[in-house]
Amino acid sequence: MDDLTALRFLVELGADEAIADAPVDRFAAAPARAEGPARAEAPLRKAPAVRAVPQAPAPTLAAPTLAAPVPAAQAVVAAREAAANARSLDELRAALAAFDGCALKATATNLVFSDGVPGAPVMIVGEAPGADEDRQGKPFVGVSGQLLDRMLGFVGLDRTRNVYIANVIPWRPPANRDPTTAEIAACEPFIRRQIELAQPKVLLFVGNISTKTLLGTTDGIIKMRGKWRDYASPGLAAPIPVLPSFHPAYLLRTPARKADSWKDLLALQAKLRSLIVPPLGG
Repeated sequence: MDDLTALRFLVELGADEAIADAPVDRFAAAPARAEGPARAEAPLRKAPAVRAVPQAPAPTLAAPTLAAPVPAAQAVVAAREAAANARSLDELRAALAAFDGCALKATATNLVFSDGVPGAPVMIVGEAPGADEDRQGKPFVGVSGQLLDRMLGFVGLDRTRNVYIANVIPWRPPANRDPTTAEIAACEPFIRRQIELAQPKVLLFVGNISTKTLLGTTDGIIKMRGKWRDYASPGLAAPIPVLPSFHPAYLLRTPARKADSWKDLLALQAKLRSLIVPPLGG
């Protein structure tokens, strides 16, 4: 490419103005920079020594103090005394709320004492509260409680009119496990006193725990259900007829047993008709 063609090419690229009188060879070595007199460097300042400040040792956090568990035998004695001193259902509820002999109290949300009508002709005793009962502080309010209400309605019973409901255990066991022997023993005096103060005409025990605990039997509910027994207690003027039956939660897991529970309800209705005037509907 000749010089003219190269210049024309540069103009087309936009390089149309000279910026120096002579061309500069950008590839030539740069001239050495003239060095001035050596600059005395300021002496380095020595950093002041940092004195370590002694720190107080971190405080030791003491573990929270928990109430010592009440020995099982002592808890039973205390429960019997507290229950016997209650002269009304309200006093019994207060005594139970103040009782510290059952470990379940520490893990439960609410005391589940009762629901329904105190002094009603029928008293139902279940086993222990579940999650719904623990939240609301009332027995049989979950899915199994809804089934129980429907079953009772078929024979003229209603917790708002003629049924009183409680549990052997008034506090929910963690994860709905079965209560231990010690937990049952600590709570038993209260449910027995609750029956004495409620004075029902007929008792309906639903489930293994209530049947075995209050009737003092080792027989399971499958063998006991549908068979009338008498429940006696020192605080009762006379024994109360009791009918063991399946727990509604068991019926939800085993629907085939609902026919047996229906027979039990009809037997309960017949017993009430023989004891109460006027008879219940249904």
